[in-house]
Amino acid sequence: MGLKEIAVGGIYLSPLLIYALLGFIGALIVRTVLHRLVGQHIPWFEAWFDAALFVIITAAVAFAFSSTAGIV
Repeated sequence: MGLKEIAVGGIYLSPLLIYALLGFIGALIVRTVLHRLVGQHIPWFEAWFDAALFVIITAAVAFAFSSTAGIV
């Protein structure tokens, strides 16, 4: 997909919006799984953890959908 605009009804949207949406959904899924496996008794800074998880998953989604992801 790369970083080219996506036309939706005559409105151009950034693909980063779609990447961020997928990253948010992925972060929610990973966070829920971790809370069920580890539990909530482990003291961690939830806001920092959620923000870092969102950034990591959004970057992974953007890398996976980039046109040069297969070229190393």
